[in-house]
Amino acid sequence: MSASRPDQSADPDRLRRTLGAPELAWLVARIRKRAAEGRELNGPVTLTEADAAQRRALDLLLGRAPSRGRSLTVQLGELDRLVRDSGLHHGGLRAAIETLAGPIPDLRAQEAAEQAAWNVAFAPLDELARTHPITAVWWQRRSAGSLLRRLSGSKPEQAQRLAAAAAAVLRVLPVGEGVSLPVFAARTAGDAHALDSGRPLGTLVYAALESWVLSGGGIDAEGLPRTELRRVVWAEAGVGLDELSTRILAFGLPGNPLTPLGRALSSYREAGEPCVLTLRQLNRDTGRSVDAGAREVFVCENPAVVEAAAQRLGSRCPPLVCVEGHLSVAARVLLSRLCEQGSRLRYHGDFDWGGFRIATTVFDLADTLPWRYDAAAYREAADRGSGTPLTTGEPCDTPWDPALRSALAERRVRIEEEHLLPELLADLRAA
Repeated sequence: MSASRPDQSADPDRLRRTLGAPELAWLVARIRKRAAEGRELNGPVTLTEADAAQRRALDLLLGRAPSRGRSLTVQLGELDRLVRDSGLHHGGLRAAIETLAGPIPDLRAQEAAEQAAWNVAFAPLDELARTHPITAVWWQRRSAGSLLRRLSGSKPEQAQRLAAAAAAVLRVLPVGEGVSLPVFAARTAGDAHALDSGRPLGTLVYAALESWVLSGGGIDAEGLPRTELRRVVWAEAGVGLDELSTRILAFGLPGNPLTPLGRALSSYREAGEPCVLTLRQLNRDTGRSVDAGAREVFVCENPAVVEAAAQRLGSRCPPLVCVEGHLSVAARVLLSRLCEQGSRLRYHGDFDWGGFRIATTVFDLADTLPWRYDAAAYREAADRGSGTPLTTGEPCDTPWDPALRSALAERRVRIEEEHLLPELLADLRAA
């Protein structure tokens, strides 16, 4: 309903003295609200707990004897006729209210226009979500749109720019190669810090990634600090928080003597010492320094295995890599390159639900086999009394040996790698 134009034949002074009295402000406000919502000005309007001044003002307006009671009720249809017939305003009640307090807005038209503006703002992510799995999982949730509204200060124009920027970043995730967050942000958003924690774009993109990662069931977020979860979530998309803290622990990897990193690997191998490889080193190496060839490379979850191997085997230890929990981008890069060179990975981790989730990401790489990491090895360790009661974690499948899930669910015993160190070291010694 469009706002009517105030009738100039009204008596403004009389209107202010009667309908515009302060004691009738509640009535004027109720009428404006009803008209703004597009509702007809008829039916009752009631004020509960009215005071004496409000009652006298309404009695005077209606030209009736003093009334009694705690509440006041006005029939708007009757009031409209009174306004017209008494000459307060020939345009009726709505025109009288507009003369007193200004034009009445059309809230329905405003809401429709605002909704249209938000539809435009949401369009970049609506379109991307139709074909992009990462975005689709998150964008279908009501909280996603609410987050965009909040980050944009509830301004559709700003939200549209933010949504378009987020869509441009999400569209290229996950990335195939390992890359640091600042480099990735500069490449996709034009600002190395645009995807930092606390920045609007970084907050929006990370929310989409976190939803995608956690909904996939590959990560058990229970007990993970927020900073560690953030590292894991970005790593799942192929992005490290930076090139130096994103690392992988290695021991006994053969090195190519023609490259600086290869010579360093050879030196560490000859000395029987583990070393840490960063994403920076791996990105600048382009796969030329590690010379594992068709060797078997053992992979473990916990540094304790590497420490024990260094102490017991030294330079005689075969290639051993430790992922130290959820795979970092550096771990993904190194393990993928080893597989590309023809190496066969043999993996062992903790026997618990979190360990199984970590293992799944390793087994998804090509040519990965279990290393004493199946139902038979688990039952053998449990039978000799190893481990502690399993009390946490959500069950998950073990595709490399489906019987392993059933065995853990049945025994309910968590067995960490440290319980199997003698057997693992014996395997490494034999290899």
